[in-house]
Amino acid sequence: MTKREFGLDTFGGVTRDADGNPQHHARVIRDIVDEAVLADQVGLDFFGVGEHHRSDFAVSSPEMVLAAVASRTERIRLGSAVTVLSSDDPVRVFERFATLDAVSRGRAEIVAGRGSFTESFPLFGFDLSQYELLFEERLELLAALLKEQPVTWSGTTRAPLRDQEVFPRTEGGMRAWVGVGGSPESVVRTARHGFGLFLAIIGGSSDRFAPYVDLFERAQDEFGVERQAVAVHSPGLVATTDEEARAIVHDGWLAMRTRIGAERGWPPPRSGDFEREVVDGALYVGSPETVARKIAATVRTLGLDRFDLKYDQGRVRHGDLLRSIELYGSQVVPLVRDMLA
Repeated sequence: MTKREFGLDTFGGVTRDADGNPQHHARVIRDIVDEAVLADQVGLDFFGVGEHHRSDFAVSSPEMVLAAVASRTERIRLGSAVTVLSSDDPVRVFERFATLDAVSRGRAEIVAGRGSFTESFPLFGFDLSQYELLFEERLELLAALLKEQPVTWSGTTRAPLRDQEVFPRTEGGMRAWVGVGGSPESVVRTARHGFGLFLAIIGGSSDRFAPYVDLFERAQDEFGVERQAVAVHSPGLVATTDEEARAIVHDGWLAMRTRIGAERGWPPPRSGDFEREVVDGALYVGSPETVARKIAATVRTLGLDRFDLKYDQGRVRHGDLLRSIELYGSQVVPLVRDMLA
């Protein structure tokens, strides 16, 4: 990267209408396209769309949404956040994103990951007992495909390839990352295959991820590969004041944390958890100045090349998201750049 970048990510969380009722998935998807257009207009660098296969998130095919975004934007880079590579075929992933790269005139990026949800495994007929193996083999194959040369590959989770060419080719190569939740093994694997490191920091202080950035740099040097960029993805929302931003996010955050925690066996949220995440943790919620100070501190501490705000929050309205995007692009990012300068 030639400059530090600031982007937005969305999981396509189902928004609410004026009466508090959930919007239809189709409406949410159309609204995401409008949100991406605004992100382009306010000068942001990247727009990422996540892949999920459950009722509380509207997007199961990020590339389709991003293709629609490409037709209405000029300069913003477009990618997944993340593509669940373990339950997909790397050849098809490359083909879809190479096609997106063509229609967007070279703006496509892949952010591959295992995903934090597992609904895609039974949906597409994959065995969760092969969780690690599926990702390891598919990431290895995707890394080979990104070289855009004939590929010879064999593994145990898909058919082998022998001198296979894959089309379409891109015009200038394609940037690719691995989304990592914070295990040392994932960091080293990302370095070994030559991907950028995209850290998903969704709870706790960002400071605790500094050892992973150091490990990523040391691993690349030991493998003798070119150093790749480091990015962070964290949730947040910007409003005119701290109080307004917290009021918009609180109920949805609590409901989502409670629901997902119950699915995963986590203890229920405790009193003060939300405030602690806003003040010292991974929630970038507040006024433009508050959010800018927190982002600048994270960028400084981790030496980041990109910071992405995961701007969709549970049970909010599309209008609140549009306002957050406008404030993030027009006020937060310029403030961060000034603070870092």
